[in-house]
Amino acid sequence: MLRYCGKPPLPTTDNRRPATPGIPISILRQRCPRCRKGAIYRCSLFRGWLSMYERCPVCGLKFEREQGYFVGAMYISYALAIPPYLLLVTGFWRLAGWRYEWALLGAVAAYLPFVPMAMRISRVIWMYIDQAFDPER
Repeated sequence: MLRYCGKPPLPTTDNRRPATPGIPISILRQRCPRCRKGAIYRCSLFRGWLSMYERCPVCGLKFEREQGYFVGAMYISYALAIPPYLLLVTGFWRLAGWRYEWALLGAVAAYLPFVPMAMRISRVIWMYIDQAFDPER
């Protein structure tokens, strides 16, 4: 029986190189858009919510190509925030019977703890979109 120090190697498809995970899994695991193996963030969400590596530790891809690169991630973050916010407003307003103004404020307060997570995921999605349209080699 084989014993591994740390994580076991990735499963192989052709017995020569490890299989790379799919794009949705790589986005959720916050991995590099080029190699899908290197971590984008230095530490967990609770220790440093936007502490990113400058380059991928595996393939060397520069994550922030230029100043203002992540402005596009704001649009992704906005698109990710609207559906749960509307569900919260609807739930507070229709199901809980709150006044509409209070439902709006309650939804903001309920969604606020999820903003750092949405910001991290939106940056990763933005990098994947940018890499698909303009790959940096």
